[in-house]
Amino acid sequence: MINLPLLPILIPLLSAVLLMFFPKRIKAQRIIAMAGITGTIIAAIVLTAEVKANGIQTLNLGSWPAPYGIPLVSDMLSVLLVLTSSILTFFVVWYAMIYMDESYERFFFYIGVMFLLTGINGAFTTGDIFNLFVFFEVFLIASYLLIVLGGKKGQLRESIKYLLINVISSALFVTAVAYLYSVVGTLNMADVSQRIDELGSPGIITVIAIFFLIVFGLKGAIFPLYFWLPGSYSAPPIPILALFGALLTKVGVYSIMRTYTLFFYHDQGYTHEILAVLALLSIIVGVIGAIAYRNVKTIIIYNIVIAVGVILYGVAAMTPAALEGAVFYLLHDMVIKAALFLLVGIMIAIAGASHLNKMGGMIRDYPRIGWTYFVAALALAGIPPLSGFVGKLLIVQGGFETGDMVGPLLVLLSSLMVLYSAMKIFMNGFWGTPKEYHGAKAHLANRLWVPAAALVLIAIAYGVGSEAVYPFIQMAVEPLIDPAVYIEAVLKE
Repeated sequence: MINLPLLPILIPLLSAVLLMFFPKRIKAQRIIAMAGITGTIIAAIVLTAEVKANGIQTLNLGSWPAPYGIPLVSDMLSVLLVLTSSILTFFVVWYAMIYMDESYERFFFYIGVMFLLTGINGAFTTGDIFNLFVFFEVFLIASYLLIVLGGKKGQLRESIKYLLINVISSALFVTAVAYLYSVVGTLNMADVSQRIDELGSPGIITVIAIFFLIVFGLKGAIFPLYFWLPGSYSAPPIPILALFGALLTKVGVYSIMRTYTLFFYHDQGYTHEILAVLALLSIIVGVIGAIAYRNVKTIIIYNIVIAVGVILYGVAAMTPAALEGAVFYLLHDMVIKAALFLLVGIMIAIAGASHLNKMGGMIRDYPRIGWTYFVAALALAGIPPLSGFVGKLLIVQGGFETGDMVGPLLVLLSSLMVLYSAMKIFMNGFWGTPKEYHGAKAHLANRLWVPAAALVLIAIAYGVGSEAVYPFIQMAVEPLIDPAVYIEAVLKE
């Protein structure tokens, strides 16, 4: 069991390498990719059970003792994120096998996805701040491949913007790590936390905290650093958009959650106030974008910005209830965003266009798809008893516990606006006068519905079964509330 934390990283990595030996054999690539993802899910389930039974699991690569080696740290937060990411990838790849032409599959789609999953799982698991940067680069390089897959003019234009933003962000990231190392003299995240605690609260630590907020804010698309998101994410094919929208920004959000609870909790009156303000502004600009646009992809993309704001407001509040809500809502949003992108992808496949003006009356011929989307929209808005409700309720409770009135009310108001934006798609796309559709992939609609509906069912189960999930969420939040839990597990003090 000692190597368990490595398996969710190693399995997709080896699968990606194996896929390179079958560049033209599409069927073999599909089998290897799905087998690799399934193996990753099984490893993540076993690891989750191990963490639940025996606490935080650590692995020092090369057998170097902490804090000198490269640690992998599987606490409940990281294993839940790894498990959720792997499950989402399974259903998105299933969808992609139906949706995408073989020309896309032949040009390294599955290799890109497996390297993407390797980097994401590594980022969630690493206990070393420099290796967090390394795993960021792994999944970003994979995303550079995936975003240009197909080579259409719009993709190439947006991919240049995406590449430039992430190159700048990566340069800032390694600079921030260098500044942090110059102050504390270590890269082990548990040891960094301990050294910062010994230093007290010097101004340089606050400066570094803001530096990291800029870096992870660019990755996570927090206000005002979200400007690249709508264009870049709307460019690739739907399965790739679903992966990006469900996973990539969430790694940035996780990184803020981890560093602002483990490293930068000494000057909360400054750092966390800034985080709270930016989180609330993210909700506002996300709402404006989701309401203003009539492109189905763009509407859901702006809902990513809203969700990032809601989660980070919970992190900024730093109460147990708010942090529990942030973790609960983070997992919910990963599932429901993937489901919604897959569902609007079916709408685009039917209509042959992504603008609501080109849609209408789909419920007549595609009732299953319409009502599945309706349930997903309710979950997105946080209507009880669906999965979005519990997380938002805890975040609002935590916000009120800090004495803040504006933040919790804005989070509640955003639910109404999210519901409006999601129902706009339902009313204009599925309701109304039926139109003649000639989408090239319309005949695939019912097959595409199956993996999308499976994700919606997971979201429903997550909400309805929240009482069973809650102990896992509480365990995930323990190291966020008390960094000593994380430090003792890693440094074995």
